[in-house]
Amino acid sequence: MSENERFVGAQVGPISIADEGVEPLLDSFTERFGINVLMLGTVSWLALKVGRRVSHELEGWPDHGAQNPTPLRGGSFLHPRPEYYRTTFIDSFRAADAELEGVDILEAVLPHTKARGMRVYIDVMEPMFNYSGHGSTESVEIPNLPQVLQIDSLGRTTSEPCLNNPDYRNWLHALIEDHCRNYAIDGIMWCNERRSPIDAALVGKAPHCFCRHCSELASREGIDVDRARRASHAVWEVASNLRTGAKVADGAFVEFLRVLYRNPEALLWERFWVERNKALDRELYGIVKFCDPKLEFGLNVWNRNHFNPWRKAQWPWDEQTQWADWVKPIVYQHQSGGIFSDEWSPLLATVLRDLDPDQVIELVKTVLGLDEARWGELVQTGLDPDTYVFGQARDTLEAVEDKLRVYMGVGVDAPRSRADQAVCTPDIVRRSVLASYRAGAHGVIYGPAYAGMNLTNLDGGAQALRELGLFEGSTS
Repeated sequence: MSENERFVGAQVGPISIADEGVEPLLDSFTERFGINVLMLGTVSWLALKVGRRVSHELEGWPDHGAQNPTPLRGGSFLHPRPEYYRTTFIDSFRAADAELEGVDILEAVLPHTKARGMRVYIDVMEPMFNYSGHGSTESVEIPNLPQVLQIDSLGRTTSEPCLNNPDYRNWLHALIEDHCRNYAIDGIMWCNERRSPIDAALVGKAPHCFCRHCSELASREGIDVDRARRASHAVWEVASNLRTGAKVADGAFVEFLRVLYRNPEALLWERFWVERNKALDRELYGIVKFCDPKLEFGLNVWNRNHFNPWRKAQWPWDEQTQWADWVKPIVYQHQSGGIFSDEWSPLLATVLRDLDPDQVIELVKTVLGLDEARWGELVQTGLDPDTYVFGQARDTLEAVEDKLRVYMGVGVDAPRSRADQAVCTPDIVRRSVLASYRAGAHGVIYGPAYAGMNLTNLDGGAQALRELGLFEGSTS
């Protein structure tokens, strides 16, 4: 692979353009770090996508950009085009943040990326708001927003939008078409990170979504919606009782299997919901290709897909090759011990509460093909680039069988949530990049957001590229 063929991307929010200026930022990317692909957030309410470092209270500020804790409200950082949004009431969502008032972020950036030969992909993440830790429905200034929110098994309106609500789904369709028809971009990077109904039940939330739109769609597929709602609710009740320490005769795990056995409609509902999620991915892929077959559709793939056997079974790679040109498996190595802990702690507190955590996690790691630290050390050590990043790159490449390209999602200062959580270093980034290419990956994408990255850690990635002969830029 020559220097001209490299694919080294970075996820960037609009606030970094406002804070540092387009040309100085792009010059730094190309000359110091060997970054030649921009994954640019254009529409979001998530602080991780459009704001500054979300973990600054714990980690301090990075070594660049403005040190301003005022949160951005978010929205669209493009000039509005109402004609694209006539099939949805969500037609007025322009960001009103002063730092970017009146700026179309793509119009501001694209002339300069073109002059430097850089590629630009739009970074779109679903859910568009109310993502745990850095996004909330309350800050989204869209009139009548409750009309598109999910309904749980108790009949309550939740804080997340329903993917089957026509207004929300049509809005996502329009959003993609608007980008593809009106800007000289290279494609879309789509991220779909949603908890399924059973996922929700296991972390203490009532299963979703039982709005009239989901109910009508499920009924057409022959699902008895009322029985599915009662069954899903029964799963939630058992999980909730186990979490509070309720005694059960045959142990927590058997009790959980029993509620599934007695309520098979919960599994039918789970499958219905997940398949509708996949259908949205396919629809967006089709819209991109309809607008311009040369545009690429990439999948930014949740690390929970390889941290949980259930989710791994739901989202096989061979299916995803049918609606993507490339994939980016998220392997934010230093943060991943904490993410793995967040994934398994609720299960260890409920359905697996009677079992030895170390034995459970050793079995889980074996099933998932992970060769990492023991349960009690994972948060503090993170996951090792030479085993974790390399292994995920190798396994992904083997699974997709040359049907698409693989760009590994290397973490650079992915936000920590605990003071004892592993800290990113230049060597971690360096070894992650080297491990990605050693496994055969076609490139790397630094994430989750440039505004939260330390430049000294990005230097580690640049050093790896120099060692690989893919970059000859200057050192810092």
